[in-house]
Amino acid sequence: MHIPDGFLNTGVSVATGIVAAGAVGYGLRKAREELDEKSVPLMAMVTSFIFAAQMLNFPVAGGTSGHFLGGALAALLLGPWLGCLVMALVLLVQCLGFADGGLTALGANILNMGIIGTVLVYYIFRFLQRALPSGRGSYLISAAAAAWLSVVMASGACAVELGISGTTPMGVALPAMLAIHAIIGIGEAIITVAVLSLVMAVRPDLVRTYRPQGAENLA
Repeated sequence: MHIPDGFLNTGVSVATGIVAAGAVGYGLRKAREELDEKSVPLMAMVTSFIFAAQMLNFPVAGGTSGHFLGGALAALLLGPWLGCLVMALVLLVQCLGFADGGLTALGANILNMGIIGTVLVYYIFRFLQRALPSGRGSYLISAAAAAWLSVVMASGACAVELGISGTTPMGVALPAMLAIHAIIGIGEAIITVAVLSLVMAVRPDLVRTYRPQGAENLA
């Protein structure tokens, strides 16, 4: 899903770069308001975990492979805008240090994985959380759905950008990307729920979007 250099036309690169820069700028502003002694080390740990996890690929049907995205997990642990900053930092390091995603496509990659796959999915999660009964099980169901959607929606955005750029016909790219990432999203949901379950069992106070029954969920 990391778009390399040369796959997007100038217009798409510039437009997505502007959107990404605005989101990162807003995220930095929110970070000044939200970061405290507890969230700073947590943010560092989440960034390290997602960076390492994205390096590990798992096999998918048809000889393709997928990897953990982490946007939903970052948003659920840190909130949407700190999560967006985590994803932007991971993508920047991957781009500059490992040539995983092109510099001219960095804005698109941040838009897809850091905004759509993190911020937008966070608000979908909040909707699902409010629609379902309160409790640990419903929370994890909402988290699993959000994690699956984060992969599918980010891949769909990627396909649209490639289609608009003329790299590949959208009618070919969109169904192909959605189909394969619907499978990858299952792995994303499993990993996200496993990590959240572990943290909730050991340190539930670190999960910003979860409070045990009887306590108020964060808005």
